[in-house]
Amino acid sequence: MSSLEERDVGVAAAPGSSSGGLGVGAVGAAVEAVAGVAAMQEEVGMRRDGPEPDPDAPPKKRVRVPEGESGKLEERLYSVLCCTVCLDLPKASVYQCTNGHLMCAGCFIHLLADSRLKEEQATCPNCRCEISKNLCCRNLAVEKAVSELPTDCTFCLKQFPRSSLERHQKEECQDRVTQCKYKRIGCPWQGPFHELPAHEGECCHPTKTGTELMGILGEMDQNHRRDMQLYNTIFGLLCYEKIGFTEVQFRPYRTDDFITRLYYETPRFTVLNQTWVLKARVNDSERNPNLSCKRTLSFQLLLKSKVNSALECSFLLLKGPYDDVRIKPVIHHHSFSNDTNETEYVHLPISDSVECNKLLAAKNINLRLFIFQVQK
Repeated sequence: MSSLEERDVGVAAAPGSSSGGLGVGAVGAAVEAVAGVAAMQEEVGMRRDGPEPDPDAPPKKRVRVPEGESGKLEERLYSVLCCTVCLDLPKASVYQCTNGHLMCAGCFIHLLADSRLKEEQATCPNCRCEISKNLCCRNLAVEKAVSELPTDCTFCLKQFPRSSLERHQKEECQDRVTQCKYKRIGCPWQGPFHELPAHEGECCHPTKTGTELMGILGEMDQNHRRDMQLYNTIFGLLCYEKIGFTEVQFRPYRTDDFITRLYYETPRFTVLNQTWVLKARVNDSERNPNLSCKRTLSFQLLLKSKVNSALECSFLLLKGPYDDVRIKPVIHHHSFSNDTNETEYVHLPISDSVECNKLLAAKNINLRLFIFQVQK
């Protein structure tokens, strides 16, 4: 009997065992286990030696990249996917020229607006090929890739995908800046969200006297009355007997002066049985509006028909049905006659220069004009 068999017999004769057959079965299982381990080691050794891969074999799973290498990959993606104008990652739509160079929506619109002011063809800053809304298209793949790149929260400095960062900063971040719920009665406190319950528990404004609260509510009522006055005026104008509105399209044109300036003018249109024209200008005819960061549009209404008596009217411009520009309604008044057939230039009430660039970048500016004739 070999030494292995002697050990097996010893195991079988150990106290608590029922019979020697059980020991022999354990030996067989052990031998099979050792053989399996040896086979696995041999297989691992063959893999380390690097045999030629089988072309018909299924693809192997990708190995997880270490954090250091992934960080370098993100940096490389930042440089590849950034806008060629501002060199920053796009926050919304991404446009590309015919050669594939990327531009964020803000820079793309700004380039088109500048070309309109300079009376030049807009070109890509990289390859100088022509760009326009017809020649350029959005790159949805880059937009999706950028939305998945990590970025830091401005409050808690943790990293989140760009697609979920806005929701995190508005709803989830415990360090986001928030205001006291008693701000409507004068509490000026601002602080991180996680400190809000402690502040509201100690806030002194709920215990203010009635006189103090009446003063605060009086200021709020004044602001509310100013807002309501505009809407009440509009509702009052809608009750007039003679009301007209039409879609107007401002088209660009330039003067023949030594220094050409950009103007806009609509074709003649008929409202309230009268013929009208709208004109517009950039930055009140500033000499070089393309050098200014702040851009505005102002317009005037001209009566082209001859009238027998003065025509007193109220008018306002609103955004057209297919545009996304934001315009605040402002009502203007003028008494038209054969001698005073045009209004002064008044500012188009757009919110900021970004909205103005959107209008300048468009081929035409489409708005809606309302005219209310005041009955004497």
